[in-house]
Amino acid sequence: MAVNRGTGPGTALAALLFLVVPQATAVEGCGAEGVALQVLGSGGPIADDGRAGSGYLIWHDGRARALVDVGGGVFLRFGEAGARLEDLELLALTHFHTDHAADVPALLKGGYFSPRRRALAVSGPDGNRLMPGMEGFLEALFAPDGGAFRYLDGFLEGTQGLFALEPITVSAAAAQPVEVWRDDGMVVHAVGVHHGPIPTLGYAFELAGRRIVISGDQNLSTKYLAPLAADADVLVMPMAIPEDAGSVARNLHATPSAIGRFAGAAAPGRLVLSHLMARSLDDLDGQLARVRDHYGGALTVAEDLQCIPTHGP
Repeated sequence: MAVNRGTGPGTALAALLFLVVPQATAVEGCGAEGVALQVLGSGGPIADDGRAGSGYLIWHDGRARALVDVGGGVFLRFGEAGARLEDLELLALTHFHTDHAADVPALLKGGYFSPRRRALAVSGPDGNRLMPGMEGFLEALFAPDGGAFRYLDGFLEGTQGLFALEPITVSAAAAQPVEVWRDDGMVVHAVGVHHGPIPTLGYAFELAGRRIVISGDQNLSTKYLAPLAADADVLVMPMAIPEDAGSVARNLHATPSAIGRFAGAAAPGRLVLSHLMARSLDDLDGQLARVRDHYGGALTVAEDLQCIPTHGP
């Protein structure tokens, strides 16, 4: 099958050696009918490729129901996508690296100017010596007695014209899926994944009979995500390193061949490769060939603002 590489920024970066970076353009009507994934940020922690850090919207019938990760640049992409804070049911954070969480306070601040007053659930992993847990992360941002953005401490209680944040903590060691959210239209599960020493989660979203799985940064040394990923309509996996990456990088991220083996066993309706960096975009065709050695299904190389329906070609 042909690889869909989209039409947004970064499509020809490898060939152009990053000399020309086209601007992303908004996709009108993503998820206007049915369930769709929209990539807000397809890049990593280095500002060298015109891509925002990690961020994904889950759309259902024209509403952005959930946002996964808010890396640097996702604040801008969220607005370009036409999403509204008042529509979100859940903000799901895979972990607290800057390229996944740096824009959280910027995005939430916009809620002051929105009609939203109901609380927003915010899920994330527990902490360790390197990272705070979900509640500690919000305290570090908004606590009135020392938070970095203490002027927004109303987020902790739903005061001062701000909606309350309701933290949900999931153990990054969770081997079995943990239910994070459930309402009449959406069910969300999380599971622990291995991202070196950084507590990290993968997520599965079920809406209207469709399932979208965001793997989170991981090296696939654990298989906890496999039951959730099996037969998913869309499976998003980071391809942040090349096949010949060193041991430190391999402890954090999966190689293209490992991604291919995992996707081949999961057999999703579509595999989306994201969290792309210069080191994985260089010789992109070669890295894709490693994935294709093990996975023959539909495949998309993510671009910022790309809309991926859960049906169709």
